[in-house]
Amino acid sequence: MDVYPVEIEVDIQRGLPAVSLIGLADTALRESRDRVRSGIKNSSFNFPSSKITINLAPANIKKEGTHFDLAIALGIISSSCQANLDVSSYFILGELSLEGELRPVKGVFPMALHARNANKKIIVPSENAHEAA
Repeated sequence: MDVYPVEIEVDIQRGLPAVSLIGLADTALRESRDRVRSGIKNSSFNFPSSKITINLAPANIKKEGTHFDLAIALGIISSSCQANLDVSSYFILGELSLEGELRPVKGVFPMALHARNANKKIIVPSENAHEAA
């Protein structure tokens, strides 16, 4: 199984409220916009009423699945100055429920192994902790 890190960049600008997700995202990943919006609001944070661009780099590799939700949410919270987060030394995985709770994702073991080899820490839902360990 191939593992490749995906960097999530979030840019928030003035403009009509919209969320653009770029970087070859599949249907499940494009649907993360709605999960993340609800998850942020239901976790006592504000979802910005701005133009939000989310870039998944590298742009030439197709991304699929729901395991980017948590990283996208943290990027929005950080970019909107609601929290000062430095997650540069972490790999972050997790699906968000509409209530803002974390749900487990598939394929954590190879991602955790890749994180270890890259000298990074990993954040996963508690249900995935045993597999990541």
